[in-house]
Amino acid sequence: MATVIALEKIKSLLKNVDVVAAMTEGFRQYSNGNTVVPPVGELLFENPPGDVHIKYGYIRNDDFYVIKIASGFYKNKDLGLPSSQGMMLLFNQKTGQTVAVLLDEGYLTDVRTAAAGAVAAKYFAPRNIEAIGIIGTGTQAKMQLQYLQKTNPCNKVWVWGRTAGNAVKFKEAFGLDFDVHIADSPSEVAENCNLIVTTTPSEVPLLKTDDIRPGTHITAVGSDTSNKQELACGILQKAAIVIADSIPQTKSRGEIYQAVSKDLISEDKIIELGVAIQNTDLQRINDEQITVVDLTGVAVQDIMITSAVYLNHQRAKG
Repeated sequence: MATVIALEKIKSLLKNVDVVAAMTEGFRQYSNGNTVVPPVGELLFENPPGDVHIKYGYIRNDDFYVIKIASGFYKNKDLGLPSSQGMMLLFNQKTGQTVAVLLDEGYLTDVRTAAAGAVAAKYFAPRNIEAIGIIGTGTQAKMQLQYLQKTNPCNKVWVWGRTAGNAVKFKEAFGLDFDVHIADSPSEVAENCNLIVTTTPSEVPLLKTDDIRPGTHITAVGSDTSNKQELACGILQKAAIVIADSIPQTKSRGEIYQAVSKDLISEDKIIELGVAIQNTDLQRINDEQITVVDLTGVAVQDIMITSAVYLNHQRAKG
């Protein structure tokens, strides 16, 4: 019988997982051609607005394959519910038997995305971080800031949210651990920060080309469908380095998709994250470069984190 693991147990098991290292290894495996990851399955909803992503795949010669269902329904907060929902399904790669059902309610997707942001900053952010800028105030915004402390620690933060109340709640959530400043606009975030993470479901650019200072690194997280966009295309045109977690996925989603479809950058400019982290020549070489990492989310991340949680669960059982 399949093992069912509920959210609170998942959170406990994750304490013994180095998720940043797991994501790094997953990106290596993906870019080295050692995975099978089909195109993303997707359901888009209008009333209320929401999207469901079905991501699935396996690492060759591994024990498992994974199917992940994760959703974002952005008016859930009005109902007192988290916007993220979902589950992870783990199967035996040799027999197809169901091994485990992880009722994570979207939590593992949030964690692996935040950890990927830490990987991106580790290899592409400038050495001296003046301040971290966060565009957005939700769960992912908070997690990105927390996970950045593992690779690029900095307690000075600028945050912008669509409502002042949400920005205040973000600031209060971090108490005295961070020096959080609330910006009046995304432009003010860019003016004060050289490491920026964008985490919203916006369908119109929030950061303009002229907002971005030399030396800034941006990790773009929110644009994971064909109609979402947080960055003006000119930012990618201006950037010295443009990284995708998955080049195939840039054909249909993300900031790179927007810029390529408008002929503002060529596909030749794009480097895949798993390739770049294995080659120092493809990483940042000075603190004047503008760098952009476009994270649309890859199934290999779900494979790595789901397998790690399940194996920890088995070890805990003895």
